Order: sequence, then C-alpha cells, then structure tokens
Amino acid sequence: MIDVAELRIGTSGWRYPPWRGDFYPRGLVQRRELEYLSSRMNSAEINGSFYSLQRPERYRAWVEQTPDDFVFAVKGGRFITHLKQLRDVETPLANFFASGVLALGRKLGPILWQLPPRLAFDAERVEAFFKLLPRTSHAAAELAKRHDDKLKAEPHTDPSPRRKLRHAVEVRHPSFAEPESLDLFRKHGIALVVADTAGKFPYIDEMTSEEFAYVRLHGDEELYVSGYSDKALEKWARKIKGWGRDTYVYFDNDVKVEAPKNAIALAELLA
Repeated sequence: MIDVAELRIGTSGWRYPPWRGDFYPRGLVQRRELEYLSSRMNSAEINGSFYSLQRPERYRAWVEQTPDDFVFAVKGGRFITHLKQLRDVETPLANFFASGVLALGRKLGPILWQLPPRLAFDAERVEAFFKLLPRTSHAAAELAKRHDDKLKAEPHTDPSPRRKLRHAVEVRHPSFAEPESLDLFRKHGIALVVADTAGKFPYIDEMTSEEFAYVRLHGDEELYVSGYSDKALEKWARKIKGWGRDTYVYFDNDVKVEAPKNAIALAELLA
C-alpha cells in the first residue's frame, strides 16, 4: 500500500443502466447496486446532490447499504455553483448541509464543488465563498440551522460524530491556473481538483491542500466515454504515490462502463 493515511478510489455515482448486466451481475435488483459497488471499491461520489437537494432518509439509506469503512464524497449543488455562481450563497449552503449531508456521519468524505466553464477566477468572490464553507461538522450544523423553506423534508442538523470537513473545487476556466488563484486555494486549504477531461477543460496539476488530493478522471481520450489503458493507469498510480497525502480518486467515464473497471484496476495497482 502506498504511504498515505487514506486512499479512496471509486466512481462518480453508481446508478447507470449500461452497467447492468456488465459491471453489475445480471438480475441484480437496482436497490442493491450500491451495496454491490461498495463490495468492489471503498468510495463513491454522490452526484444526485448536485442536481437537487436530497433528503436525510436517503443519506441514511446509503449509509446502511455500505460497509463501515466506506466513504462518500458529496457533490455540492449546482444552484450554488452554476446558477448563483458563488454569489449570495449563505442560505443555499445552509439548505445543502441541512438536507442530510451530515447524516452520513463517519462516512462523509470531501465535499466537491464543480464550477462552470464560464466562471472565471474572481478573487473577492472566490474568497468570500471559501470563508463560508464550514470546516467541521459542528460548523456545518450551525450553518444548516439557517436554512429556509426550500428543503424537501425535516432538516438534519445533528453534527455528531464531531469531525473535520474537507472541500475540493473543480474549475473549468483557465484563469484559475494563475498564481493568485493557487495562492488563495492554499491560504484556505481547499484542494484544487486534478481533473482529466480529455483536453476539453484546463488541466491543473497543483497540490493546494497539505492534507489531501482530489482527482476526477472523466476520460483519457473522449470526455465521459473513453477508458484508461494500463499504461495510463500506471501513470496515474505514479502521480498518486508522489503526492504522499490522503487521496480521493473518482472515475467519471461512465458511458461505456469504463469507470468501475478502471477504478478497480487502479486500486489494484496501488495495493
């Protein structure tokens, strides 16, 4: 095993019809897909939270369907990143954290914030957003108490067990590669996602958090479609070994069932 405190490798989401009868055994009922996936890898990104606020009971169900040592990364809502574009987002952030994220308990890993391609680096706006992000479960619970009536269910504001929260930001505008941007990420300990997008968006390979790295692999040659060859996976394994810190890696090349296969193969290389 590589010399890092924690290595998590998984997929971005798990409910994809093309996986059925291929990665998922034929006849496996849909409600057991997460259970099966979590028997093959140790982490997954929750993507439904990007599209809409979830419910606490859904997060609790995901906890029950996975092993004790499984970890979820949670994708922050597009209402915050794409519609509001990080402006005036204190209440939307409260709604997000009140929607059940904290119900994941010890299985809660990093929070992922994916910015739209049109959003250029603006130091004042980005730093204001960073300052709003809670760094502990207790801070998140206090923020969650300021939710409004947009929630679909009773809020979950229980911070236990007490733990630190980590945040990662995936950018898609080249201005975020400038030194001022990188310095701001480092100042606040936010991980700048290392994202491989088959050349569609800027590739920025900079470690901005001393604690952890976050990687999203969207496709080696074609976005969301192409898989990673053995040679490409070996390259990523060498990178991860060189970082020497907690690392979270998620494959998002899900169209042709490449993501779970690549995740398992990379984990084997790093075992």
